Amino acid sequence: MVTSGLSMGTMARIDRLFAPSERADATALLSEHCTNLPGARGWPGEAIERIQFAALKVSGGCLSKLQVAVRVANTDWRDLLVAAGFAHDTQAHKSWLQ
Repeated sequence: MVTSGLSMGTMARIDRLFAPSERADATALLSEHCTNLPGARGWPGEAIERIQFAALKVSGGCLSKLQVAVRVANTDWRDLLVAAGFAHDTQAHKSWLQ
C-alpha cells in the first residue's frame, strides 16, 4: 500500500518521528518535493526511498529541518546521503529506525 506516493516504510518513519499534528505536512513535503529529484528522475521507488529516509533521519523529527533536508536533496541529494550516513552503503537506510 502506498500513501501519497510514499512507501509504507517512509510513512512508518514519518509516524515514528513526527508529532501527529505535523505528519500531514511532513508527508506532503516529501511527496511533493522529494520524489522527482534532479539527477534521479525516473529512478525506482526504492532508490528515492533511500533519499527520503536520509531527509527524515537528518530532520530528527523537526519539520523545519526536514524542509532544509529536502532543499539539500533538490540541490544535490548525494550531500544528504552523506549527512545521514547512507552514502557508502546502498542498504544502510533499510535498517535505520525500523
